[in-house]
Amino acid sequence: MIRTQISLTEEEYAAAKREAQRLGISLAELLRRSLRTVIPADSARPWMRYAGLVETGDPRSSQHVDEVVYGGKP
Repeated sequence: MIRTQISLTEEEYAAAKREAQRLGISLAELLRRSLRTVIPADSARPWMRYAGLVETGDPRSSQHVDEVVYGGKP
């Protein structure tokens, strides 16, 4: 990853921190997710637009990703 610095107003920073806390993610992750909504997806890897956006609250969800993505098993 590349580290960068941005300037926010106090209100923007406070609102972003509250939203990150509400989602249970870091401020950096909130900002990365926000950028993904405005930056075009890599045409060679269109699925990357959705990387990191599925939330289940289950820390072991990666072990049964098909159920998370497609719902329960048929």
